[in-house]
Amino acid sequence: MKRKIPKFTSDEQAEAFLNQDLSDLDFSQFKPTRFEFQKKTAQINLRVPKALLEAVKRRSAARCIPYTRFIREALEQALHRSEKS
Repeated sequence: MKRKIPKFTSDEQAEAFLNQDLSDLDFSQFKPTRFEFQKKTAQINLRVPKALLEAVKRRSAARCIPYTRFIREALEQALHRSEKS
């Protein structure tokens, strides 16, 4: 029988749980998520064509994320690509 993840009340409990054999966990209970660790301390104001903003909003909605996060990810990916070349 597959195990569910218990509720943890401390980091120590979570760490202890992760330090065991997890092969019998029910992985269907997990949902993918993305974390943004850096604080958003700067702000920009950007004018774009309405059609571009609508396309960004459609694409972000398809991924179930806010369109501002989608724009941040696109910027990060563009910078990462340019660093590789």
